[in-house]
Amino acid sequence: MQIQGKAKRVRIYIGEGNRHRGKPLYMALLEFLKQEGASGATVTRGLAGFGAHSRIHTATILTLSVDLPIVVEWVDAPETVARLLPRVRQMVDDGLITVEEVEVIQYAPGRVPDPLEQPVQNVMRREVVTVRPETPVADVVSLLLQRGYRSLPVVDTEGRLVGILTDGDLLRRAGLLARLDLQPELSAEQVQRQLAALRERNEPVGQLMTRPVHTVHPQDPLRQAVALMAQQGLKRLPVVDDQARLVGLISRIDVLRAMEYHQVGQEPGEEPLPAGKTVAELMYTDVPTVGPQATLEEIVRALEASRRRRVVVVDEERRVLGIISDGDLLRRSRQAAHPALIDRLRRLVTGEKGAAPPLPGRDETAAMLMTAPVITITPETPLAEALRLMVQYGVKRLPVVDAEGRLVGLLGRASVLRGLLTG
Repeated sequence: MQIQGKAKRVRIYIGEGNRHRGKPLYMALLEFLKQEGASGATVTRGLAGFGAHSRIHTATILTLSVDLPIVVEWVDAPETVARLLPRVRQMVDDGLITVEEVEVIQYAPGRVPDPLEQPVQNVMRREVVTVRPETPVADVVSLLLQRGYRSLPVVDTEGRLVGILTDGDLLRRAGLLARLDLQPELSAEQVQRQLAALRERNEPVGQLMTRPVHTVHPQDPLRQAVALMAQQGLKRLPVVDDQARLVGLISRIDVLRAMEYHQVGQEPGEEPLPAGKTVAELMYTDVPTVGPQATLEEIVRALEASRRRRVVVVDEERRVLGIISDGDLLRRSRQAAHPALIDRLRRLVTGEKGAAPPLPGRDETAAMLMTAPVITITPETPLAEALRLMVQYGVKRLPVVDAEGRLVGLLGRASVLRGLLTG
């Protein structure tokens, strides 16, 4: 299991003499966290301190048996903390508990010679929220929006996987206005109108979910999961045991982070693991582009022509000036709430055909809507470096430029995964 990015740190301040069911409380907490699959915890013994009772406890030579202060520190995924913290609070009768958000730079079980041969269980996330087939879709959408999830596995009463509900399912079959990651850009009125329509339809998840579902097992080599993602064009895979019970979830970004983690651990002069194909071989060259003065209508047409949900802004010499995604349009355009724009961006995902209603906003240009500056790479950039940039900066695609900064291609996460398989 890996943790990277936003996490929660829990600190539990207790006394060495505190007990729970006949054993030291700090040991009871450690055993509970380990049993429940927490990422790990550390116990620190203090030299002196006082707490709610205002008694000072010290570790002087004359008072070695005094109730010294103890700190149990535990860092984990927010979902895991939310699940286990109520029980931790019940166990701690006398003490202080704090929770704060932290940024995890690195946490993993250790580096191996060939990271793609390690088992899936080393990389997968075990804390997975699930729903039942009979759950109303409106309730699930509310949960997805509250938690920021992109999909939810669907399980039966025995915990066996029966399907998965994705934002694609919701766009195509439930009439969602925008992808789940773009929902925060919609107005409150639009979000509420969506939910009201879903409640009126009163459809259960089982009618909309994708099935059957591609899966892997915890002991399968990571290479097998990556190959399945690449072959089927998937961003995530449920992990099941021999009885088809859900035990985890592994995503494309989980894999990329694992590979980047192993690259960081290489000694100078070592051969990259794996070598993979070159950026020049993996990039696609039919990149949609617009000039800095392109209107909103021209930008959307470029997105529709390529269906890549990204358009690169270039000057007359094809030098990269910026990049525009469908999310950028909803975040920055004054026409973000216009039904025509929302409908056309939605069709980029669903593939629906039909007449494209014209867009207003001729006074908005690509230069006003683009993200700049842009992180770029060259065709000669090592694949490991491109991977590092994607993980470090959280970008999904990197423009590829020549020595003069002119656009020659675009490299995406899916292409990087395919390249890693050839190493």
